[in-house]
Amino acid sequence: MSRLCSSRFEREARQHGWTRIAGLDEAGRGALFGPVVAAAVILNPRRRIVGLDDSKKLPAERRAQLAERVREHALAWAVAEVDAQRIDAWNIYQASRQAMIAALQQLCIVPDYLLIDAMQLDVLIEQKSIIKGDGRSVSIAAASILAKTYRDARMEEWDAVYPQYGLARHKGYATPDHLEALRLHGPTPLHRYSFAPVRHSSCWASSATQTPLPLEI
Repeated sequence: MSRLCSSRFEREARQHGWTRIAGLDEAGRGALFGPVVAAAVILNPRRRIVGLDDSKKLPAERRAQLAERVREHALAWAVAEVDAQRIDAWNIYQASRQAMIAALQQLCIVPDYLLIDAMQLDVLIEQKSIIKGDGRSVSIAAASILAKTYRDARMEEWDAVYPQYGLARHKGYATPDHLEALRLHGPTPLHRYSFAPVRHSSCWASSATQTPLPLEI
């Protein structure tokens, strides 16, 4: 089976009578900080967007360009997030599903078919789960790009509140410098305490070095 990003899955769905096909994907599932973000996109089959691919494979500048084109040319799109507290309460898998459902509910067009990156949703809409779908389906790729660019922008906002963690660089993932910052300063209220590196860091840092609550932004 071809692993190239294409419109094959969308064409197959249309051949079976589906017309409002939404791609869904999430970003930030493996991060230690901040929300998991999901996007839903219904592409316009008459407005081809060249270069759609798994957002992780694209340079940041190219992602930003494609995100703008998706927002301009898609029939409908929406982005939703689930915060760290709910991730800790539900687990990251359920939080990712809930973010996708929230994005789906915000679409201005109700889809009749879903293409989802490696997940099933409890909604009454026909759907297909595709392993590595963000690199195989243009609709899922478009959702991947919107979710990632939105989440990256959120990390840059929080970097101004918590500059000692380097969030603008690593976007909340478990890089060596992020783990070192956790060791030195302890976790913030926006870290995911159900994730082992964060949970352990709260034991390492003394109460004198705990990060205060942020100012509202």
